[in-house]
Amino acid sequence: MKNRLTAVVALTALLGLSACGGGDSGGSDGPVSLRMTTWSANEAHLKLLDEIATEYRASHPNITGITFDPIPFESYTTTLTTQIAGGNPPDLAWVLENAAPDFVSSGALVPLDDTLKGTDGYNFDELAPAATKLWQRDGKLYGYPFSTSPFGIFVNTDLVRAAGAKTPAELISAGTWNWENAVATASAVAARTGKAGLVVRDFDYKGWDFLSTVWTGWGAQAWSPDGRSCGFDAPEMVDAMTFLHKAIFTDKALPGPGTAADFFAGEAGMTITQISRASLLEKQTFGWDLVPLPAGPKGAYSVIGQGGMGVLKKGKHAEAAADFLAFLTNPTNSAKLAQFFPPPRTPLLTAETLAKTNPLLKPEQLQKVVIDGIANGVVKPSHTGQAELSQAVRAALDPLWKADADVRGVLGGVCSAIKPLLGK
Repeated sequence: MKNRLTAVVALTALLGLSACGGGDSGGSDGPVSLRMTTWSANEAHLKLLDEIATEYRASHPNITGITFDPIPFESYTTTLTTQIAGGNPPDLAWVLENAAPDFVSSGALVPLDDTLKGTDGYNFDELAPAATKLWQRDGKLYGYPFSTSPFGIFVNTDLVRAAGAKTPAELISAGTWNWENAVATASAVAARTGKAGLVVRDFDYKGWDFLSTVWTGWGAQAWSPDGRSCGFDAPEMVDAMTFLHKAIFTDKALPGPGTAADFFAGEAGMTITQISRASLLEKQTFGWDLVPLPAGPKGAYSVIGQGGMGVLKKGKHAEAAADFLAFLTNPTNSAKLAQFFPPPRTPLLTAETLAKTNPLLKPEQLQKVVIDGIANGVVKPSHTGQAELSQAVRAALDPLWKADADVRGVLGGVCSAIKPLLGK
């Protein structure tokens, strides 16, 4: 309850920004220090951001510093909105796709169109409409979707072979890469190697929206496209969650509640995540692969996570921050960021182009997981009022994570909990 109230209070403060004035213009004359919050503390990510910032500062002597401030992923949005409410907003911020509707609709972000279109060589028309849709309101762009990244499955091929199971690549070749066989492989790894089978990274029985990487294969959805109707009690969701529950508690294919396993430390046979994690494999010695999500009963599918960059209206230096964002996301720097984050620029969205900045990944992996995934994928669940809604779903799902859970009953309880929120 305390966590839920914190999220609601922070969100209320955020929504109130639409009626408040912005910070200083942060013009080009005086000294300016900028701060951007991120949810990544990955050394490779921060090193690249620092390099781009250093290059920008070389031609902007009034910018005395640009700091990238990592916030833990699991508390990112709550911490960011608390900073805003507390009068300590960053100048720029990464924004998760599930928080995008609130940030965009609340007036918390500065519109970027004039700055980006007015920057020489920016090539604004390269931004794919499908990638920018979530970040627009009334024809204005309020966030630059720096990462439009489909989820795939990283595979520890050494562990899979040690378990005597077929690798996902072999199953793909045979046309049998589906969820039934994926769970069978994960179960074999867990039973025969002592390692975890399959980890849905960042889920940890809290980040429920990451389970959309599974349930979408059944045609399930958290709520209807217009956001007004609950989908948790629909037959497709019941079937998907029944399958997942069995995979956890009967097949032991996924680590159970309270059990952690890090694929990138060699502790699991497979993990569902995005290519931005690939750099964690650079120093690993085990064999690995990257493959698309398995087919579900409804066939092949893809799920996309998005991250946007925005300029906070309440930041002290909004004008300078927008100018730096234009530099950070220009065609040259977008190509650099593409080694971790699939960009929204259409000329960069080819396997050959992405392979140049992703040396750990093969062009065919990038084509099947990233390029094809962007073309056919659906974005993770997002909704206005996401903070309160997410807390309500999480609390209502808690009874599901027991071996004797009544799956259908629990999912009906989720809808009972969130229907009043969906109707707002």
